[in-house]
Amino acid sequence: MFEIEYEFREQDLVHFNELRLKNNPEMQKKIRQNRMLVPGVMLVFGLFYYVYYQEMMTTAYITLLAIGWGIASPFIMKIDMRRQFFNKYTEAEKKAMFGIHHLKIEPEYLLEKSPGGKHKTPWGDMLRVERHKDYIYIYIDFDAAIVIPRETIKSGDLKAFAKQAEQMIDRLG
Repeated sequence: MFEIEYEFREQDLVHFNELRLKNNPEMQKKIRQNRMLVPGVMLVFGLFYYVYYQEMMTTAYITLLAIGWGIASPFIMKIDMRRQFFNKYTEAEKKAMFGIHHLKIEPEYLLEKSPGGKHKTPWGDMLRVERHKDYIYIYIDFDAAIVIPRETIKSGDLKAFAKQAEQMIDRLG
């Protein structure tokens, strides 16, 4: 049977959650609205201030603030989302999640040994395998996956493992 061993880190969890957000059209719409709406309203206030008071300096400050918000808001939102990701988990959950993981393909299930213990996930409960440049994701739900970072593989053939897992999901899923 196929086996791999890898290390799961905090940055891998962040990457997975950011990927989910990037692929979420509703969240992307909110980010675009925040990035454009707030500076737009500020620019309208700046224009109003200039037209009625002929105060160029205040208008320039408001315009610079609006441009700064438009540029900085995605980065600020990203930092805030990362903070929210980690606030979802208790320290015990983080301790059980991060560290060395060992996956083994069995005929009826995928066996995972992690710092949190042993887990057997039946192939029928899994949805798909996704391959990305730096990660392999084995989805067990629409918004949950086993994240395997390519760079932290300690032992085993990841390519063969992913192919076999995909075949098992197709056959028994």
